[in-house]
Amino acid sequence: MSYKAIWTENKKLNAVEKVKLKKDGLDIIDTIVNKYAKTGYDSIDADDMGLFKWAGVYEQKPKNGYFMLRVRMTSGIMRAEQAKVLAEIAEKYGRGIANITTRGSIQFHWLKIEDIPDVFRRLDACGLSSFEACGDCTRSIVGNPLAGIDKEELIDTSSLVREVNDFFLLNRDFSNLPRKYKISISGSVHNAAHAQINDIAFTPASKNIDGKEVLGFHIWLGGGLSSTPHLAKKLNIFAKPTEVLQITKAVCTIFRDNGYRERRTHARLKFLLDDWGVDKFRDKITEITGPLLESGIDKTVSWNAAYYYGIHPQKQQGKTFIGLNIPLGEIKAADLAELASIAETYGDKKLRTTLSQNIIISGIDDERIPSLIKKEIFKRLPVTPKNFLGYTIACTGNEFCNLAIVNTKDTARQIANYLDEKIHLPVPVRIHITGCPNSCGQKHIADISLQGGRVKTENGVEDAFTVWAGGTLDGDGHFAEKLKDLTASSEIKFVLEKILRFYQKNALENEKFTAFVNRIGILPLKNIAES
Repeated sequence: MSYKAIWTENKKLNAVEKVKLKKDGLDIIDTIVNKYAKTGYDSIDADDMGLFKWAGVYEQKPKNGYFMLRVRMTSGIMRAEQAKVLAEIAEKYGRGIANITTRGSIQFHWLKIEDIPDVFRRLDACGLSSFEACGDCTRSIVGNPLAGIDKEELIDTSSLVREVNDFFLLNRDFSNLPRKYKISISGSVHNAAHAQINDIAFTPASKNIDGKEVLGFHIWLGGGLSSTPHLAKKLNIFAKPTEVLQITKAVCTIFRDNGYRERRTHARLKFLLDDWGVDKFRDKITEITGPLLESGIDKTVSWNAAYYYGIHPQKQQGKTFIGLNIPLGEIKAADLAELASIAETYGDKKLRTTLSQNIIISGIDDERIPSLIKKEIFKRLPVTPKNFLGYTIACTGNEFCNLAIVNTKDTARQIANYLDEKIHLPVPVRIHITGCPNSCGQKHIADISLQGGRVKTENGVEDAFTVWAGGTLDGDGHFAEKLKDLTASSEIKFVLEKILRFYQKNALENEKFTAFVNRIGILPLKNIAES
């Protein structure tokens, strides 16, 4: 550690901060391998259990000896051989299932403490890691999953993402932040990496420098969801690609040394930015980096919500990628292994996860597409999915998560299947379901979203959901607004059906749901939801 922890004299540090002063989160990795994996679950110290996150490990509900492990996945891109290792881990330790998260990472459930060292070894052997996939540190970096093959990308950010990831991973100068630090780096014109909901984001831009157009990035700071959502704010900075790491490091240094450590709920970068303002924060950045150029021209033209279904040409002549649906982000180990084999046989030996919990196979010769898509696996994991099941996202829910209030995955499946049977729309509607206010299911950016809670009914206390609508990251972004208070889970599909039939009847031709909400306003939808 080459910095001074200037917060050590703060008498109001929260309990987690006090633990981190005694033991760096990264120290837990060795403790897990050389102590707890040998002495067993019952021997784990409570303070150490809180540090397991730095190893990418969470104790899963109901806290009876099982763990969730998350694997870092930078820009969602993995080699086929790595995907096969992940499939083996899922089969051996995860009861045959892997989950894709809304940041494109891979998660396993049902691991025992005795299993974890072997999982660490398997990941390390293929060039993957779970370290710092959780915890108060730099998380997996999200980016354009099509980096390097995207016909419309302005900058291939593959090497930039690797550079930033490699700098921060296991770097003890940045392993004790006030809270997590989420980075988004993308050269896509379609905001592929959800810039506005990350702590720091780089989006494509250009600037005339000495009479020549130079491609680079604009910088957004202070995005985040949870119970107090903030859209990131754009700084008056144009960053050359060579300055991305320097700026990311500067912002992280400022956050580390000045971020709030008194209350966990008030510790994210967004709160510091709110108090300082963008101008002061920019000045603080340039104190570290030296002078930076002012903004240029934004090159982001739209938001694709991270959906890539179908068959699409790559920038490489004669090559194609296909985007397929992994319903609710759950994939069987055997299917993941088969997709990896397909990538080796037909493609460029890569699989790419998306922020919509799906998968892309890239580098396929055009002439091989017709035979490839006839494979049986694409009936289970379709290239053209149903409108609702294919566009529904759900967090882990209370099956495994200690914070979630309600079941999400099963509920999401039931709702999507019901709506697919009842309603046929020319334009998909994105539905997100999250089990608690922390919004891992990203309720704020969905066309329609449900947040879990509990409600008293004549049958007793039941799972229930509040209903929200109108979320988007187009332009500067706009968070969803509440339509209806807690409604019993058994009734929620009928509420959504009413809303969607109203949309179906009153939308303009091919009008997207959020555009419809913007046009008519939220009040008519509230009235429909409450009717």
